[in-house]
Amino acid sequence: MDKGYEKEGFVTISIKASVAKKFRKYSKEISKSHSMTLLLMLEFFEHNGIAPTEDFGPRMQTLETLIKKRINGVIAILKDIEKTQTKPTTGMLMALLEPPEKKPLLLEKKQFPDKENY
Repeated sequence: MDKGYEKEGFVTISIKASVAKKFRKYSKEISKSHSMTLLLMLEFFEHNGIAPTEDFGPRMQTLETLIKKRINGVIAILKDIEKTQTKPTTGMLMALLEPPEKKPLLLEKKQFPDKENY
């Protein structure tokens, strides 16, 4: 018995034999009873705001295109952040953390007058 619907009575709905056969087969795959299968299907359509007659072809393609555009936008933002913020900051930190190069000290040469000329 279906939980929550034990005290409800049954009502007859007339449908074509081929449709009933297909529905029974589908119902066995989905849930325990025909009532619960039909209820799940109705709730799915109501929750998602769609009708069984709607065509999903263009919608799914449009959604896929929109997602790809958004992903490309995110990639562009990340590349810009890397180029303008991460790499320069990393370069500055590396310059601060590296030991300084030892350069020879430059000494000024003082020119003394020659002693011979005096």
